[in-house]
Amino acid sequence: MDGVIVTISGLPGSGTSTAARLLSVKTGMKLENSGDVFRNLASEHGVSLEEFGDLAEGDPTHDRELDARMLSLAVPGTILEGRLTGHLLHREEIPSFKVWIEAPLEVRIRRIAGREGIGEDELRDRVIKRERSEYKRYREYYDIDLGDSSIYDMVISSERNSPEEIVERIMEAASLEVR
Repeated sequence: MDGVIVTISGLPGSGTSTAARLLSVKTGMKLENSGDVFRNLASEHGVSLEEFGDLAEGDPTHDRELDARMLSLAVPGTILEGRLTGHLLHREEIPSFKVWIEAPLEVRIRRIAGREGIGEDELRDRVIKRERSEYKRYREYYDIDLGDSSIYDMVISSERNSPEEIVERIMEAASLEVR
């Protein structure tokens, strides 16, 4: 475990947080979540998550600050969860096992609505807006197309696989052991 960094990426509601938490519990690896870091940055700037996303869309320094914080956490024995963590480590040539978890939009909206207690119709607009903002920023600031999964060691569906199955496959493919 000491020599491995695992990145887990995917769109909102795809199951990255669930898989990352379960993987952390099973392996004893430390978990670092870029969503938490982004929320902390929003709080530090005194704005909501959505407002901070709007600020980040107009000013790349906010994304660069998030990147720097996530890269500082990229140490062996760590799971980095976040949309760009795989790309960040790939670009910095930091060895890691990179996972992309995918799920259709409707499945992701249903999951998010369930955990946040928000109607699916209302949430759909917010999710689509957030994803468009992120896709735009990632393309402009990084020249990254989130639709390109070629940098990942594993792409797995959370619609067809349970969190336990996803974690089992990650552990097997990355040669991780139960602690």
